[in-house]
Amino acid sequence: MLATRGTRARRSLKAMHRRLRELRIVTWGLLSTRHPLQAHIIPVRRCNLACTYCNEFDDFSKPVPIEALKRRLGHLHSLGTTFITISGGEPLLHPELDALIAHIRRLGMLAGMITNGYLLTAERIQRLNRAGLEHLQISIDNVTPDEVSKKSLKVLDKKLQLLAEFAEFHVNINSVVGGGVKNPWDAYTVAQRAIELGFSSTVGIIHDSDGQVQPLGAGEYEVYCATKNLSKASYARLNRFQDNIALGKPNTWRCRAGARYLYVCEDGLVHYCSQQRGYPAVPLEQYTREDVRREFYAEKSCAPHCTISCVHQTSLIDFFRGRQRPAGGFTAPRPGASELVQIE
Repeated sequence: MLATRGTRARRSLKAMHRRLRELRIVTWGLLSTRHPLQAHIIPVRRCNLACTYCNEFDDFSKPVPIEALKRRLGHLHSLGTTFITISGGEPLLHPELDALIAHIRRLGMLAGMITNGYLLTAERIQRLNRAGLEHLQISIDNVTPDEVSKKSLKVLDKKLQLLAEFAEFHVNINSVVGGGVKNPWDAYTVAQRAIELGFSSTVGIIHDSDGQVQPLGAGEYEVYCATKNLSKASYARLNRFQDNIALGKPNTWRCRAGARYLYVCEDGLVHYCSQQRGYPAVPLEQYTREDVRREFYAEKSCAPHCTISCVHQTSLIDFFRGRQRPAGGFTAPRPGASELVQIE
C-alpha cells in the first residue's frame, strides 16, 4: 500500500530536517578531528535468527539495562559523538528500544538502527516514528530462504511494504554478493524491489569472520556492477572502496576506528569494529578525548583488506589529513576462518 498524504508530508519534512543536521555534522567534522562522528552500540546480543555466516549474535543474552545504555550515551555525547547506530543481535528484541532512541534524540545525536526486519509491524514502525528514529537499514541476503540465511525477500517483502506505507524515517535496503550465495542475481532483484518501494539501495560484499576480503568470481562481479549501477542515486555512494574489494585488491586509506568510529559492545567496551572485538577493549566510561586522538593517528594493520562499510564511510571525511603511524602493538588476527559474516 502507498503511504498516506500525511505520512508523505511528515516524511518529507523530517528528511529536510535530517539533511540539515547531517550537513552540520559534516561541517563540524571537517572543522575538528577531536570527536567521534559515529558510534555503534549493542543493546542486546541475542537474535531471533541464526544466519550461519554471522558472528555477531547469540541466543541467550539478556538486554542491557536501559540505565546503563543511557550512561553510555551520555559519555558518548560528552566525547562529541554526533551519530549513533543501534544494532545487535537484533535490537528490536530490546524491551526499551523506543526509550533508547528517544534518549539519543534528546542528546541531539542522530539515531539509526540496523535490523533484520522480522519483528516489524505497522504499530512497531509507528512507535519508531514517535521515538524519533532517523535511519533504518535491513540487509536482505537472498530471494528465497535457505540453510544459510532466512533474511529473504520472500519473507520480508510484506515488512518492506509496511515500511513504505508507515515509516517517516529513511530506509536503506542492503543486498549482498559473494561468499557462496546460491544465486548472485538475487542481489539485483532485492535492489530493484527496494527502489520500487522508494527506499535507497546499497550492495555489500560478503567478508570472512575477520572482516577481510572475499574476492568475487566473474559472474558475481557482473552482478555487483549491475546492482551498484542500479542504485547510483543512493545516499551511500560512498562505497567506492568496494570496487577494489570486489577484485580482491587492497585499499589505501586511513582507518579512523577508535577515533571517528567507535564500536561499543553489550559489555560497554570500546572496540575498533564488529570484526576486531578485543581491540582496544577499553571500558567506555574510561575512554577519553586523548584515546580518540591517539587512535586517530594509529594505523590499523587490517585496513587494506577491510570491508566494514560504516568504518570506511566514517573515515572518508579525513582522507586528506592526519597521516598515521603504526598502532603500538596492534596486529589484526590473521584471516582464514571459515565462518562468513555479512558486510554492515
